[in-house]
Amino acid sequence: MTFINTASPRIQSGNVLKTLILDGVALAVVFLIPFIANLLQFPFYMIEPMRLMVMISIAHTSRINSYLLAFVLPFFSWVVSGHPEFFKMLIMTAELSINVYLFYLLLKKSDHVFLTMIMAIIISKIICYCSYLVFFSMTFFREEAAPSFLIVQTITTVLFSLYVSIFYRKRSQ
Repeated sequence: MTFINTASPRIQSGNVLKTLILDGVALAVVFLIPFIANLLQFPFYMIEPMRLMVMISIAHTSRINSYLLAFVLPFFSWVVSGHPEFFKMLIMTAELSINVYLFYLLLKKSDHVFLTMIMAIIISKIICYCSYLVFFSMTFFREEAAPSFLIVQTITTVLFSLYVSIFYRKRSQ
């Protein structure tokens, strides 16, 4: 018996198609964002496109797919563009994976999806910034924690959390 045959009662073809489309779009976004940012002279990295794609995955696909994107997107970006540098890619992978893990862990203890996602993002970011301090210089940390970047991250954290809370609830019902 193949994996498809044993897993087919749990996997519906519409969900597989939706997951494949989302994953393809996520890879395309990660691939194209540097080119678009350069063309438009806009720092799209500030809106955290990888986290955005993981949040969309949490809202619309499975936990497994969200973990898959958290692991694959930083690596894919590193392979196709050389950015982020290797150690930063590892930290970003850990941050996104911890974000997914904490969301599902905290969701077991609370039914407030919005607050759960905000907490998961904030805790994963704290771990990320602590890692930056350990592995990189204070100058790098200051660049990553510039006030304008932190303001944008605060706004995106609220928006991502709101998005997940709206669509995760709809999917769960």
